[in-house]
Amino acid sequence: MANLETGRDAEPIRDKAELLEPFFAAFKPKEKFRIGAEAEKFGILERSLAPVAYEGDRGVVRVMTELSRDFGWRQVDVDPLLSLEKNGASVTLEPGAQLELSGAPLDDLHAVSDELRAHSAELATITERLREEIGEGIAWLGVGFHPLARQEDLPWVPKPRYRFMREYLPTRGKNGLDMMRRTATVQANFDYDSEDAAMRSLRLTMRLSPIFTAIYANSPFYEGRLFGGKSYRAQVWLDVDPSRQGLVPAIFSRGASIESYVEWSLDAPMFMFLRGGKPVANTGQTFRDFLANGFEGHRAIYGDWVTHLNSMFPEVRLKRTLEVRGGDSLGTRDVVGPAALFTGLLYDAHAFEEAEALVGDFAHDELADLRPRVATDGLGAIFRGAPIRKLAERVLDLSKGGLQRRRRLRPDGRDESIHLEDTILRVEKGRSPADDLIDHVRSSLATGTPEREAVVAAVLELSRV
Repeated sequence: MANLETGRDAEPIRDKAELLEPFFAAFKPKEKFRIGAEAEKFGILERSLAPVAYEGDRGVVRVMTELSRDFGWRQVDVDPLLSLEKNGASVTLEPGAQLELSGAPLDDLHAVSDELRAHSAELATITERLREEIGEGIAWLGVGFHPLARQEDLPWVPKPRYRFMREYLPTRGKNGLDMMRRTATVQANFDYDSEDAAMRSLRLTMRLSPIFTAIYANSPFYEGRLFGGKSYRAQVWLDVDPSRQGLVPAIFSRGASIESYVEWSLDAPMFMFLRGGKPVANTGQTFRDFLANGFEGHRAIYGDWVTHLNSMFPEVRLKRTLEVRGGDSLGTRDVVGPAALFTGLLYDAHAFEEAEALVGDFAHDELADLRPRVATDGLGAIFRGAPIRKLAERVLDLSKGGLQRRRRLRPDGRDESIHLEDTILRVEKGRSPADDLIDHVRSSLATGTPEREAVVAAVLELSRV
């Protein structure tokens, strides 16, 4: 567990202005901007199709131990084993033993692609070893909601924060446990050089979030069957905790500042904080109240605020980077796409301004109304009287132009727009990855294959990482 009780993190918060420090300290010049990609995936055993456990000879602890032993990953949280680090990247675990790669800050999308593929190759080596030793490997699936497992089928990763979330989130919304253990996402992280840039980027990406979700919708299954829509993960996120999820109404105003985001975060309940290296549960107390009144003799320190910011779950999160979080997990073919989409928009001034003009009048309430339709209909969801597919095509066109103008070339001379090509072709046909999965299942059903078998075949063929 990271130590947030030393140095600056251990100092008491004396003034609300200090709450702005994590953001202002993150400003960096544009020439130092980097791209970070994160990707979660589910593991299922290849023969039994059971979810991968935390411990055991087929568990994620073994996988992480072998990553450390054979591929240079350093164990960080060791007892219990929860995380690894290497060259600025980390491997961590979500509550249901979803394995997450949080990539290093990298110069371009080609490096992001190489990093993700290298990670997949490491996992493939370990899977082959498991096949040889115990007769069963692990299939890693990039899909937004677990296609097979029930809640009772899944393990709990022994991380203190997860224990408190497990108890608290069901009191706030009906989908808290599903969010924790049965969803998986891809995320893209970006830098900013000023408060104005941070807020403009936050507003733009928040307005684009439902379109992004539709483009990469990739979770049409629930417990081994089609649920009738495109993204069950997106449906789950509609009802987790209204105080920390969604589109953050406070930032939609042109006059909104980082302080506006801070004020929103202050009114969300906490999960826990650390004292003496041990977790203290204070679920339900807002950080604003903790700051004013303390809790059981403890006063707020700077590290508590950093922890709290990490517990906010909006569709786009502002921390030391801007984190675009609203996409389903994806298979190898698509996994770089989300980072590519937003790199082209955020890191090219012309594309940024054009995208702002395109979506600048989108209001919070109409986008909030759009989100459930996106979960069901994907690119066919109606917005302002038309399917959002056309908006998606325009956004992708802007991003492609931004990537081309960046002129970050591979050795073969191809620029970063190569990482959007599959997405562009698919959206031109009005399709998201979920549509490929749905068609695969329906084709199998037409031959008499039982639905669960058809789902298994679809994800193993199309969603492998």
